[in-house]
Amino acid sequence: MSRADHVASTRKQWLVQEAQSLGFAQVGVSRAAFLDEEADRLETWLKRGYAGEMAYLERNMDLRLDPRKLVPGAKTVVSLLFNYHNPDRSETSDVPRIASYALGEDYHFVLKRKLKDLMKAMQEEWGAVEGRVFVDSAPVHERAWAAKSGLGWVGKNSLLLNQSMGSYFFIAELIIDVELEPDAPTTDHCGTCTRCLDACPTGAIIQPEVVDGSKCISYYTIELRGAIPEPAAKQLGDWMFGCDICQEVCPWNRHATKHNEPAFEPHDALLDMKRSDWLDLTEEVFKEVFKKSPVKRTGYEGLLRNIQAWKAGSA
Repeated sequence: MSRADHVASTRKQWLVQEAQSLGFAQVGVSRAAFLDEEADRLETWLKRGYAGEMAYLERNMDLRLDPRKLVPGAKTVVSLLFNYHNPDRSETSDVPRIASYALGEDYHFVLKRKLKDLMKAMQEEWGAVEGRVFVDSAPVHERAWAAKSGLGWVGKNSLLLNQSMGSYFFIAELIIDVELEPDAPTTDHCGTCTRCLDACPTGAIIQPEVVDGSKCISYYTIELRGAIPEPAAKQLGDWMFGCDICQEVCPWNRHATKHNEPAFEPHDALLDMKRSDWLDLTEEVFKEVFKKSPVKRTGYEGLLRNIQAWKAGSA
């Protein structure tokens, strides 16, 4: 092993330990380069209209596919997984459901704070390090990079699946100008299972690994700004914000364990809300309960729209 390779390996080991001390479950490393395999796939997906009103996915394609254009001088993409699984959430049938990732504080802020601490620790340990941290907040193809670095494979529901964690985790990235020992991709372990395709009530999973985002319950309840189409409104079931159905039926999530991040615990008031509280939700209560939550992204009027769709479906 050359001295450069030894340094890259040693630094990677240190980085993994430091990241785990901040709560990240797993870390994978890839060399920064153009994502050849994803370019045509992403272009086809967009041309078929699967992004719906999510026009931001069509912007900055060159940056999304090449991290060296997003971060000049980039040599390495570090992907990190952070568990958010909350199996203890209420399953009461007479209240609407929120996707488990959104039950606590907004992950963008929680994880970005941790990533900045990690970047600072790297600079203190290694000297000058240039780069940026990302938490679903810029044109970074996070799932592709995580798969490329061996943290899992892309399941038939298009989510990253991990043998020991399932899929209840956030993916974050560091794109830096430091060489680190890269990891190798893993293999697909979905086999012949089609539970996610069979369970999706809106038929959003068109084929293995291809999801029509414009038909997903998460799209209808979060991204869509207008009225929810009537056929879709009847298919939302109990979901008011996001959806976990394809994760709940996935056999790999039998390995998922509860998170240990206090910031991801649900707001006390959220757990206490009854059916009548949701139906009579005021803007004041909305602002108080969801002031640090991803749910505020819908806005008060958007959440009322979702509540009305849930009410009609549960009547």
